[in-house]
Amino acid sequence: MKVFRFFLIIFLFFSSSAIKAEEIDQRNKITKNLRCLVCQGQSVYDSDSEFANSLKILVDKKLAEGLSEDQIYSYFKSKYGEWILYDPELNKNTYFLWLLPLLIFLIGGAIIYRNFIVKK
Repeated sequence: MKVFRFFLIIFLFFSSSAIKAEEIDQRNKITKNLRCLVCQGQSVYDSDSEFANSLKILVDKKLAEGLSEDQIYSYFKSKYGEWILYDPELNKNTYFLWLLPLLIFLIGGAIIYRNFIVKK
């Protein structure tokens, strides 16, 4: 009977630590995609400001409430605006942001084609 209790305790310990590790991974993923509004150029994950620490606590609370990643992002977007996300969604306000690299690539390719291939 004592052996059974021992294995039960070991099982519960490892299963609870696996759940906590999964929650920590989820929290880290979310905080890496949130921009710290105090520290320019840093994510909430990387920042140690009071604002970033309060957002980390808030993300933990939202995860404990059972909110999904998208729901947490929606909450922060409604509170702080689209700028808080490092990976903004494709919508009418961000078309230019998403299409600019493709446009630069095409223009650069056309210039290279015109200057090096057509001149020969």
